[in-house]
Amino acid sequence: MKTATILARAIVYGGILTVAIAIAGSVVGYLVAGGPGLVSGLIGAGLTALFMGFTALSIVLAARVSKDEVSSTLFFGIVLGVWLLKFVVFIVILVLLRDQPFVQPMVMFVSILVAVIGSLVVDVVAYVRARVPYVGDVALPGDDGAQHP
Repeated sequence: MKTATILARAIVYGGILTVAIAIAGSVVGYLVAGGPGLVSGLIGAGLTALFMGFTALSIVLAARVSKDEVSSTLFFGIVLGVWLLKFVVFIVILVLLRDQPFVQPMVMFVSILVAVIGSLVVDVVAYVRARVPYVGDVALPGDDGAQHP
C-alpha cells in the first residue's frame, strides 16, 4: 500500500477524531465552564485538525520530493522540519491564548491532551489496517511466472 493511501485513511480518521473532540469538548467545556469552556473545546479540536494536517502534508511533500524513498535524508529532513514547525506554532498559539478571557485553561488542556493521544491512535490504526508487506516483489513457488531452482 502506498504512503498516500495510508495518509488518506489517517486523514479520514483524523477528521472523525476532530469532529468527536469538537462535539465532546465543546459540550463538556460548556457544562464545566460555560462559554469559555465551549470555545476552549473548539480550539482544541481546531488544533487537532491543524496539526494532523501538518503531519499528513509533511509526509506527502517529503515522499514527493524524495521520490518515495522513505529512507533518504531529504525525507527525514522535511518531516522533522515540519515537526519542528508544528512545535513552534503550538508554543506561539499557547502564548497568544494564555491570558485570553474566552479560554478556560483546563478545558483547553484536556481537549489538547485527548487530541494528542487520539492522533497517535489514529496514526497507528491507519498504519496497522494498511497491511503493509514486510518484503516487496517476491515470487513464491506456485505463482505465475515464478522461477524455481
